[in-house]
Amino acid sequence: MAEMIGKIKLDEKHYPGEDFYCDGEVEDELLEIVKKYSAVEFQRIIEERASWPVLYHLSSLRENIVDWLPMDKDMKVLEIGSGCGAITGKLAEKAGSVTCIELSKKRSLINAYRHQDCDNVTIHVGNFKDVEPELPKDFDYILFIGVFEYGQSYIDTKSPFVDWLKMMRAHLKEDGRIVIAIENRLGLKYFAGCREDHLGTFFSGIEDYAQGGGVRTFVKSRLEQMFRDSGLTEYSFYYPYPDYKFMTAVYSDKRLPNPGELYDNIRNFDRDRLLLFDEKQAFDGIVKDGLFPVFSNSYLAVIGKELEIQYVKYSNDRAREYVVRTEILEKDGQRVVKKRALSEEAAEHVGSMKTAYKDLKQRFEGSRLEINECHLDYGGKSVTFEYVEGVTLEEILDSCLEKEDMDSFLSLFGEYLERISWKEDKPVADYDLIFSNLLVPQETVQAGVPDVEAVKKAAWTVIDYEWTFGKAMTAKEIAFRAVYCYVLENEKRNKLDLGAVLDKLGITEQEAENYRQQEAEFQKFVTGRHKAMGELREAIGHRVVQPLKWLHKLEDSSMKEWVQIYEDKGSGCLEEHSYFLADPYEEENKMHFTLAVDGNVHLLRIDPAMDCCAVKIEELLFNGEKVEPDRKTVVTNGKKMQNGSYVFATEDPNINIKLEDLARKADNSLEVKLEIVRLPMAIAQDMANAVRKFW
Repeated sequence: MAEMIGKIKLDEKHYPGEDFYCDGEVEDELLEIVKKYSAVEFQRIIEERASWPVLYHLSSLRENIVDWLPMDKDMKVLEIGSGCGAITGKLAEKAGSVTCIELSKKRSLINAYRHQDCDNVTIHVGNFKDVEPELPKDFDYILFIGVFEYGQSYIDTKSPFVDWLKMMRAHLKEDGRIVIAIENRLGLKYFAGCREDHLGTFFSGIEDYAQGGGVRTFVKSRLEQMFRDSGLTEYSFYYPYPDYKFMTAVYSDKRLPNPGELYDNIRNFDRDRLLLFDEKQAFDGIVKDGLFPVFSNSYLAVIGKELEIQYVKYSNDRAREYVVRTEILEKDGQRVVKKRALSEEAAEHVGSMKTAYKDLKQRFEGSRLEINECHLDYGGKSVTFEYVEGVTLEEILDSCLEKEDMDSFLSLFGEYLERISWKEDKPVADYDLIFSNLLVPQETVQAGVPDVEAVKKAAWTVIDYEWTFGKAMTAKEIAFRAVYCYVLENEKRNKLDLGAVLDKLGITEQEAENYRQQEAEFQKFVTGRHKAMGELREAIGHRVVQPLKWLHKLEDSSMKEWVQIYEDKGSGCLEEHSYFLADPYEEENKMHFTLAVDGNVHLLRIDPAMDCCAVKIEELLFNGEKVEPDRKTVVTNGKKMQNGSYVFATEDPNINIKLEDLARKADNSLEVKLEIVRLPMAIAQDMANAVRKFW
């Protein structure tokens, strides 16, 4: 009836003797991993195996959705549908006792083995309806994390979701809370081309599950109606971003996102997806119009007393020495900002922010930069900052770009440069003095339009100085990084005249390249050489397909004649950073086109066709200078013959030009002349083999 796995108790009293659902071999793989390896090794295994199920079930980032909830060791928690234990360990760390219910024995074993050192967890293996009558009625938290949508499978009534809530209300303490994390049926990502999470189909939720299925997700108003019908009238909504599975931030109705904050939207870890529009631009418009709660990708509903926390941002896709959580909370009518260490190793990093505050305040004394006040909290694992109202310099600069007011942009950039230059020879520097970390008084912006002169006269507040170093750094070095990060976050900012900015900074192309390399090394320093989530998505290999880029080809030529251009700005050759040429041919088999290339592009990839072919590179001119097709500068996935000719025995031929080896400017041009002949696969393979033999 009961089995002990380490200190974990598996209660099998209601186990039917077989698992009625299973993901097959992947669960055997997961069980082997948790038996053989400790949790500290999971990240390495995730990177090595590049598998969506391994990432989904074992990533510590899954815990973010409950990590921020206020719990203590006097509390009892019920986790319904605990699965492979993605959040069980975090609950066990925070609460006094954790009771899990899970139908699958295999998944319960995975959960138990990965958390076998936890002595406060009991897992009931069996059908929820059989286990529920024996549950106590004094839980502080009852959690439905990715489970509520299966209500009609758990509860066989005419109103399964309402009846389920009524049932669980009876097991809750008087001041307890029910927490539900669920996808929004109308989440923006589904309009943009992500598949429905559970069914794997396009637009199923948007179409109100017209094709049926055993899963239902809901819009906010429908969830609210269910709560009221269940007699649960006290509740708050939170908005996990990008979604609740790998949440990096959570917003609330008291602290909704600002324009520009929602830029990390390509999250198709599980399946290929379409990309029908730019989600960042769509979110910016939705935020401005006050519609974010309608189109948030996920909801986290807290039924019960409202929480003090209004906003959370996680920075735990990092090395353990730097993992932190940033909160905005309100207590006794007063808002404050807190940064908390998420590991023992990160306590020193968090504590150093108090020192950074003192050093930066001393350096910028007498300037027009103010440093947001910082206090080290008791215990030394968190710091508290004053909450400052205002608008970020980033938003103001965006407004200038939108109006194509480059004079105002450069004027404000010059003001920024002057302010950060104050006593730049002092041995203290905030490397992260980016535009979003500078707050300008709200009154300098009226109806969304900044008064440039008022902005220049106002005091600016540095609100985040986490990456402050005890050494001198030049203002142009810090300013270049600010511009670099600014442009990379948003394609609309590519209209920025980088040449004028570089002139303002007095930076050579070589210095710019050195700074870009420095930034890449800094990011690796922060992540501890671990792969970031974007890199894991690329490794897993699910595609981002952009149908709109195909439309112009449907009427006038075959798909196999398409020419696709990829721009690598430091993140690899991604579909979202590619485009198709409308008319590259000047005559049959002859291409001649010129590409505009900005100075942030490290490598340019040209796919001359979508079929096997032979290509002769007749001419490459970069800014008017001839580029020799040698192995150092031009790399292909074909076989080189003679005189600039290549044979490609693949339906994905590509020619890669390493621009970092060339003399780049802010704005560049690449003129390309190619001769191309498409080949049947068998002939292309024979030619490639002959090249291999004789060359």
